[in-house]
Amino acid sequence: MDFDLIAASLPEFWAGLKVTLALLAISLVSGFVFSVPLAIARVSSRWWLSKPVWLFTYVVRGTPLLVQLFMIYFGLPQFEFIRESAAWVFLKSPWFCAWLAFMLNTTAYTTEIFAGALRATPVGDLEAARSLGLGSFDIYRRILLPGALRRALPQYGNEVVMMMHATSIASTVTLVELTRVARDVYANHLMPVEAFGTVAVFYFVLTFTIVGLFKLLERRYLRHLSPRTATQQTA
Repeated sequence: MDFDLIAASLPEFWAGLKVTLALLAISLVSGFVFSVPLAIARVSSRWWLSKPVWLFTYVVRGTPLLVQLFMIYFGLPQFEFIRESAAWVFLKSPWFCAWLAFMLNTTAYTTEIFAGALRATPVGDLEAARSLGLGSFDIYRRILLPGALRRALPQYGNEVVMMMHATSIASTVTLVELTRVARDVYANHLMPVEAFGTVAVFYFVLTFTIVGLFKLLERRYLRHLSPRTATQQTA
C-alpha cells in the first residue's frame, strides 16, 4: 500500500468529492420539489392526473439510470431541431445533462415512495380532519403530507444513499467526480488498490453519514411508532 500516493492524491479526491456532493444535492432537492405534487397526483382518483404520473414513474423506474443519462447526453444532440433550439444552451453541458438524468430518476422513485406513504394514512386521521371541517387543501397541508413525509423517511433514506452511489456514473459524461478521480489516479500510476480503495473509503463515509442523519430524523419524527414508546403509552 503506497500511502504517499494516497496522500498526494487527496486534493484531487477532495475536488471530486465536492462535485459528487453538489450533483447529489441539486438532484435531490429538485427531485423532492417535483415529487411532492406528483405523488399527490399519483394517488388522485382522477385518472387524467394519476395515469400520466404512473406512466412517467413506470418508464423511468423500468430503465437503467446509465441508459437515461446516455439518452440525454448522447441521444438528444442527434436531433437537429434540438441543436437549433434554445434548450441546446443547456443540453450541451455535461453538468445539466447529469442533473437532468439524476433529477428525473430520483423524482420517479421518490414519487412512488411518497405516494405509498400517502396511501398508508390511517382512515381515522382523515375522518377526524373532516369532522373538524377541514377542506381538501388543509387536509393535505396539515394531515396527509406531514404524516406521509414522516412515514417515508426510511425508504427515502435508502433512495438518497442509492442516488449518492449513482453519482459515480456521472464520470461517463466527463464530470470529474470521485469515481473519475479514482480512474485517473489508477490510469496515471497503475495502482488499483490505492486508487479505488481510497474512493471506496470516501463512499463508505458518505453512506455512513447519510444513514446516521436519517436515523436521527427517524428517531425524532417516528418516535411514536417505536415498540418501547407504544409499551410506555399502554402502561
